[in-house]
Amino acid sequence: MRWSTEDWHTAGEPFRIVEGVPTEGVDVASRRVNALTGPADDVRRFLCLEPRGHDDMYGGFITPPDDDGADFGVLFWHKDGFSTACGHGTIALGAWAVRTGRVSRVDDGEAIVTIDVPSGRVQARVQRSGGRTRSVVFRNVESRVLARGILLPTSRGTVSVDLIFGGAVYATLPAASVGLTVRPDDTAELIRIGREIKWALDEHPAARLDDDRLSGVYGTILVDDLGRTETGPWQRNVTVFADGEVDRSPCGSGTAARVALLSASGQLADHEQLTHDSLIGTRFTARVAAHTAHGVIPEVTGMAHRVGASTFELDEGDPLPQGFSLR
Repeated sequence: MRWSTEDWHTAGEPFRIVEGVPTEGVDVASRRVNALTGPADDVRRFLCLEPRGHDDMYGGFITPPDDDGADFGVLFWHKDGFSTACGHGTIALGAWAVRTGRVSRVDDGEAIVTIDVPSGRVQARVQRSGGRTRSVVFRNVESRVLARGILLPTSRGTVSVDLIFGGAVYATLPAASVGLTVRPDDTAELIRIGREIKWALDEHPAARLDDDRLSGVYGTILVDDLGRTETGPWQRNVTVFADGEVDRSPCGSGTAARVALLSASGQLADHEQLTHDSLIGTRFTARVAAHTAHGVIPEVTGMAHRVGASTFELDEGDPLPQGFSLR
């Protein structure tokens, strides 16, 4: 087994891009379902887990688009499987597609990269000046509130949790409601309570969507309210997704989901932007780009940077072809 990758990070969160992995399906959504039990899952484990990756590694397999309306498709993956959405990955893919010439670049202006993901069709709007990418705007699928004020008993007391959709289903609550702050010193406890809440609500009726392939709680977003800036609300969050992975970035699809919630609650006006910080102090900004029948179309702005390129190979006799996880 031998695979070449190009590694990027968006606001600190890794994104490993891989081309040529065999996947089957009529569209990206069905390719994701088939990948769970197909050869692509062996490649995911090989590249994601130790000793070639780590428990918080993230990446994507480039696939054909669903039709000619998109530039390409992608299967997002993590240590536990394949996710339905990924905003930080979309931002990285936009920068990558322009840099590698997969999508025509402009020296000054905007290059639009259209990508099919399991939750729908999204865009990375790559902002360029002086021949360089300066930022990338992730335009997401419709995001909406699924349920408000779910009272949930936890090991840290009964809390009120909201369920929201931003391409994946998230549970969200103030970190203070479980006696924590979004800071590195609290990471272990943030992971523990994030996992507890995710699994407690995974089968909640509000988390069961019309397209069952999108159902279930993907992650828990714990939030610190930092007040307001001149342009709108300012918050810091940590997203604990899959089974205990910590997003180093402010989480792209999670930020989109938070935009839907803040808009619905009147805390984010249409002319304002959300300033959204991460556990490590990196930042996205986000806004409502349009309203829909059931929610909003969010746009999340961030930046991705290339880390390097690697070739991973399975040495003869290696006893760990599918890696291992200690979490």
